[in-house]
Amino acid sequence: MKLPDHFRKRVGMTTIGVTLCAIAVGFFKCSSFGVDPFQSFAQGVWGRFFESFASYGVYYMVLSGLMLALDLLIARSYMGIATLVNMFLTGYIVDFSVWAIHSLFPAPGLLARIVFLAVGVLVMCFASSLYMTSNLGVSVYDAIPIVIAEKRRWPFRFVRIGCDLVCVAIGALSGLLPGVGTLITALFMGPLIEVFNHSFSLPFLYGKGNVHKLDKGSASKGNGTQGK
Repeated sequence: MKLPDHFRKRVGMTTIGVTLCAIAVGFFKCSSFGVDPFQSFAQGVWGRFFESFASYGVYYMVLSGLMLALDLLIARSYMGIATLVNMFLTGYIVDFSVWAIHSLFPAPGLLARIVFLAVGVLVMCFASSLYMTSNLGVSVYDAIPIVIAEKRRWPFRFVRIGCDLVCVAIGALSGLLPGVGTLITALFMGPLIEVFNHSFSLPFLYGKGNVHKLDKGSASKGNGTQGK
């Protein structure tokens, strides 16, 4: 049985990417500057409509399951190992990260919180670039802007900003006002993912000499993961 091209690199990028993304969420939470856009949507809707009926853990699992069902209809090719790891292991890694950061910095000041936010944003974007480029599956939320960019042939960075802002708006309308970190992530995550795609992830996976060809091919196909 022949393995996919660059399979070992892809597995490594997926594993490291998903792990780093969860660690980044831990830094995000410890910064106390707001949650990321998808969590703004998820936590806002839970607090407004479901908090009295179910715990957040149960609600989040159901929400992820519903989004997975939708993704299987419209984005089946983007579902894979990383999708399952994201769904079932991310929460545990986030909890461990928060515990470890609080153990090292039990009472962080404003400067430390700003550093946590900067680290969280940069690591999350780098990690997302790694596991998106590895093409072994993406999270149930990440698949949506990728598919929209691909189908409509729109630049991924703008589609991602639009999806993130919609999540922030729904969260705000549900009563969860966005923090500085939420807005920063919503506005800059798409462009930063593309920067990391071109500066590291694509050259690492395919080699520097092939990146230009991939960019031209992705532009003609409208592939959001390749960062048109």
